Amino acid sequence: MRFNNDTELYRVIGKNIKHYREQTTLTQVQLAEQAKISISYLSKIEAAGCNKSVSISILNQIANVLGVEISDFFKEVNS
Repeated sequence: MRFNNDTELYRVIGKNIKHYREQTTLTQVQLAEQAKISISYLSKIEAAGCNKSVSISILNQIANVLGVEISDFFKEVNS
């Protein structure tokens, strides 16, 4: 997988987090609480125009709550 720029990378990650969150029927509030991050931070990550970088540690926390591999966040999914 390759990304032309950071904006594209963040868009794919945010879209995938939202996709997997919705598959597990968690709300943003529930995911944020379980991943131990703020709701505003999660909301920014999931936003379509987000240019917010995300640490590997945060991605790991979110992946663990959602029951997915971190690498799944980097793959283009059709939701």
